[in-house]
Amino acid sequence: MLIAHVVAAVAALLSLAYLARRAAVCTRQPAVMAEIAIGLLLTPVLIALVGREGFTVLLPGAVVDGLRSLGQVGLALFLVGVAHELGDSVRGKRTRSLGWVIFGALVPAFAAGTLAACGIAWTGDPALRGTAPLAAFVLLMGVALAITAVPVLARILLDRGINGTPSGRVALSAAVLTDAVAWPVLAVAVGLTSGSLTRAAVALITLLAGVAAALGLRRLLRTGLANRVFAWLPGGTALVLAAAALGAASLAERLGLHLVCGAFLVGLAIPTGDAAEPWARPVRWVYTVGRWLVAVYFVVAGVTLFARPLGTTPWLATLVATLVVTVLAVVSKIGGGYAGARLAGHPRRSAAEIGVLLNTRGLTEVVVLQIGLSVGILTPLLFLACLVMALVTTSLTGPALSFIDHRAARQGATAGPGPRR
Repeated sequence: MLIAHVVAAVAALLSLAYLARRAAVCTRQPAVMAEIAIGLLLTPVLIALVGREGFTVLLPGAVVDGLRSLGQVGLALFLVGVAHELGDSVRGKRTRSLGWVIFGALVPAFAAGTLAACGIAWTGDPALRGTAPLAAFVLLMGVALAITAVPVLARILLDRGINGTPSGRVALSAAVLTDAVAWPVLAVAVGLTSGSLTRAAVALITLLAGVAAALGLRRLLRTGLANRVFAWLPGGTALVLAAAALGAASLAERLGLHLVCGAFLVGLAIPTGDAAEPWARPVRWVYTVGRWLVAVYFVVAGVTLFARPLGTTPWLATLVATLVVTVLAVVSKIGGGYAGARLAGHPRRSAAEIGVLLNTRGLTEVVVLQIGLSVGILTPLLFLACLVMALVTTSLTGPALSFIDHRAARQGATAGPGPRR
């Protein structure tokens, strides 16, 4: 009976996610935006319609636990594709030419997150600050504002046809390398939740050792024999990848890391470039299944936030925190990306596009925030404030790029065709 209830709930949620994605396409917004919104709004809408008792009947605790497990499975499978895409995107890039852009995308945003964390800690409001160690809180807020959603960014570039432009290539490469710095910092923040520097150091060393092992395995899998074997069995390869991702995710949690770290390393171990062809279909299949199940992950996040009564919630403080975090996130990321691109020699329009693109946070931001919530660094209310920030910054990307194009077109029309020769 429980299994049938979970299956019915998953079917209903996936149907809603499909409709949300279609609506997002019509409004020219990333599909993940609609999925996050549906996941967050479903719980309060159901409670408003059927009451809390009816909500408990529709989604009892055992069913929510089942959905949580499926959401975590989806997240692990999804991150296999994300990590593989990151590894392929960064291949062959000349990072020296990206230095100023990476600096502008990472340092001001991380500093803004640190400033926000110190301000929240200074207020002493337990509903926002929580009880996590200050160092862990500061690091996580820095990562939350510095991160860029590479999968969503890549999709926006493709949809707008600018993936081959200089600004598109630079923004994607800078986002990849910025996130490569952010994930180890996040691992340290998770390790510091116990208040022990030793645990944080062990978490970081474990992650770095895992990265080294993943890169070594990638070289091994690039051999002709390995490629021939996996090319013969694409379905079996997809099952092996899925099992490896789930096993690595479980092992990562036992070693004091979050499950996303283990799944991420599996994706990093998949060959890229010319040797990646036999892996293309298996990775796509695993990524697609995970992409669908991630919608369940958002619903569980909504249940975590809204399933309890909110009568005593300090909404004014939450609103102020949301506004402050959002303004800091937008100004630091767009401003920092623009300044870095200008210092790197990009013209104004290209620099503005780079700054706007780097402000895309999307699903990667939600994953970071969910990690912070699950380990107790973020309180539910601060999680909600940062989640709104992620939605706002991502939804601004499309309109801001359109505004830049429109302004450039107007300036070109005003300037006229120029003198004849």
